[in-house]
Amino acid sequence: MDRNTDKNWEAHPYSDAVEMLIPAEGIEIYVFAGPKPVNAIERFNLLSGGGCLPPRWGLGFTQRVHRLYTADQVKQEAKAFEEKGYPLDFIGLEPGWQTKSYPCTFEWDRSRFPDPAGFVKDMDQMGVKINLWTNPYVSPDASIYKTIAPYTGSHTVWNGIVPDLSMPQARKILFDQFEKEHLKIGVSGYKIDEVDGFDSYLWPDVATFPSGHSSEQIRQTYGLLVQKHSFEMFRRNNMRTYGLVRASNAGGAPFPYVIYNDNYSHEDFITALINSGYAGVLWTPEVRASKTAEEWLRRFQTVCFSPMAMINAWSSSMQPWTFPEVAPQIKALAELRMRMMPYWYSEFAKYHYNGTPPFRGMNLEEGFGINMKKEKTATNLEENPYEEAVTREVKDQYMAGKYLLVAPLFTGQITRKVILPKGKWYDFYTGKLAGDGEVITVTPGLDQIPVFVKDGGIIPMMPALLHAPRAGAKTDIEIRHYGEKNASYDLYDDDGETFAYEKGAFSWRTIKVERQGGQLKGTISSTEKGKPNTVGNVTWRFMTE
Repeated sequence: MDRNTDKNWEAHPYSDAVEMLIPAEGIEIYVFAGPKPVNAIERFNLLSGGGCLPPRWGLGFTQRVHRLYTADQVKQEAKAFEEKGYPLDFIGLEPGWQTKSYPCTFEWDRSRFPDPAGFVKDMDQMGVKINLWTNPYVSPDASIYKTIAPYTGSHTVWNGIVPDLSMPQARKILFDQFEKEHLKIGVSGYKIDEVDGFDSYLWPDVATFPSGHSSEQIRQTYGLLVQKHSFEMFRRNNMRTYGLVRASNAGGAPFPYVIYNDNYSHEDFITALINSGYAGVLWTPEVRASKTAEEWLRRFQTVCFSPMAMINAWSSSMQPWTFPEVAPQIKALAELRMRMMPYWYSEFAKYHYNGTPPFRGMNLEEGFGINMKKEKTATNLEENPYEEAVTREVKDQYMAGKYLLVAPLFTGQITRKVILPKGKWYDFYTGKLAGDGEVITVTPGLDQIPVFVKDGGIIPMMPALLHAPRAGAKTDIEIRHYGEKNASYDLYDDDGETFAYEKGAFSWRTIKVERQGGQLKGTISSTEKGKPNTVGNVTWRFMTE
């Protein structure tokens, strides 16, 4: 190309050459190839052990309550959800549930929770699980302090000693305490805080650990170690879990944890959700406080199309109905999250068995960017002779499962552009054609987050229950089809709570939509004898007339 005359000239043209410079000897390199970009990520996830398969209730709605709530206040919060008709599957208790936190004892504060086992049982009877906040740094007042001290690092974090979790002795002491105090009374999972950061938040590079591993090695893998060994504890008890973690790393896909942090930019949350998919892990754009009803609703819209639908009210005490002017829209979104559970659950099963990220960037979608006009940036060669016209990084829309494209709006936005990959795409809410491999502009109003379905999209849905179905419960499903194409979809089923699926107690049912005599007809395959079947009556809805 001639830079002077060719408008498509680029200083960095595409090349299929790859150069790797390895700064040390003795390094093993794994190269994951396609043929498609998403295949490389799938293979990486499968080598790591496959993506996590949460319990069904993990894909429902969760509320994290104020850090100083008592057992009675938590019960009242759950009761308010039920009375007002808002779905709720698990509640997160923040630091005040412990006798001391920063550093932690991991023991119940009996002044706030006088009967922890009775409290967890009462909550379970209401259909609500309990998740506990903690970090792993041990208080001098913890009952395990003296026993675990020989297996901890030379420096403290939050004034607590740091268990060397690369040592089986430290792991046994810590997680035996968790199992005795928490799991055995029915606690469903954890929010593991403050295992991220660098040497001003964790331990410095000069810290030493009894295992002999360097401080940097322990720091880089600490989030993984906590996830791995807490997950194994739940596996021993045949209870699936789903929680939150402040840091992960390569190979974290199998662990049932969603990453979060204290950044609170809504736009950055969506970028993080997208980028996490490239690394094989999950991210939640959680809702905390909001200054306006508009911001509250826009943030809530995105968590309902994310790995974990969560309000984190650890400080604000906010609830879904805090802004009455948008409470009906919030309730409708929470109900939509529940109605879509068969779709979300099947997509997470494909994450586990196939390695496919359930939430992922547009660059991984087949047909994205093909035969489309590139968006150009304005160039001023006088100010910068090296400025190029480039395709903008797409970090404000993403794929959710096999068929859905989600394009959030942020506070103050009324319209936005959406880049549709090759082929026809349809409005999720109406079934009407939205565009055909083009850039469209949408003005959805405040009530809706723009969502589009590719031609032939099949979305299985269920009634808007207040809680996820329990193991063995049958649920009616409505199967939606969008567009004109024949299509098929794999619907996953198991008991939703235990690890029986690892021993073959699961099923895939094939949903097909085919045109017969000018009309679309749907079928669903029968279940295999002896395999799980939680599907009740099946109805069909062809969204595109």
